[in-house]
Amino acid sequence: MIDCPDPEALAAFYGGLLDWQSKPDGDWAEIRSADGSNCISFQQVADYRAPEWPGQTVPQQMHLDLMVEDLDAGEATAIELGAIKAEIQPGTTFRVFLDPAGHPFCLCVG
Repeated sequence: MIDCPDPEALAAFYGGLLDWQSKPDGDWAEIRSADGSNCISFQQVADYRAPEWPGQTVPQQMHLDLMVEDLDAGEATAIELGAIKAEIQPGTTFRVFLDPAGHPFCLCVG
């Protein structure tokens, strides 16, 4: 479950990133893998505050590491879908992004 201001928009973002089916339902949405074995849910929260990364004044709340075969291609897709590449990039086998609601997530190889 991921808290956010707009569940439908965040489900569409992650659904596009993972190539999973998005199912909005008012103040709730979810995405599922093609075989239905995995699910991520999104819940609308009043007065939502985006996390601050890398600072923790407003904690991360959650952090997904998503495996990709090619960081450059994954980055292009994430940005096209609405992610923002974080200014601080602390590693070489992963890249840190912020989703449209401001949650940090990483695209990782290896």
